[in-house]
Amino acid sequence: MQEKIKINIAIINNGYLGMVRQWQQFFYESNYESTPLVSPDFVKLADAHGIAGRTVRTRADVASAVEEARNAKGPYLLNFMVEQEDSVYPMIPAGSALHEMIRRPGNNPLEESPDDK
Repeated sequence: MQEKIKINIAIINNGYLGMVRQWQQFFYESNYESTPLVSPDFVKLADAHGIAGRTVRTRADVASAVEEARNAKGPYLLNFMVEQEDSVYPMIPAGSALHEMIRRPGNNPLEESPDDK
């Protein structure tokens, strides 16, 4: 806002400290500790800095929200609320090498494929 740059900001918000929650799910038997977030309200925070914004809660609202951001005169923040248990891929477990990354369920090169049996 300060530099008067037309930029759109997208937050993919699952209501958790996302990567921490994901590690707790995968490596600590879904023992979620201190990861749910109840704040901040990112749209209000953007507004406090003079940036317009909108929270998107349904797929049906995505297209209109993106169009609104594109048509805004200045910076615009979109806070996309997504499923809480969606995971981000690829990810690399602690102590693992790049070739050991987890790509996504059903697409992990380290898992045995039916052809390997």
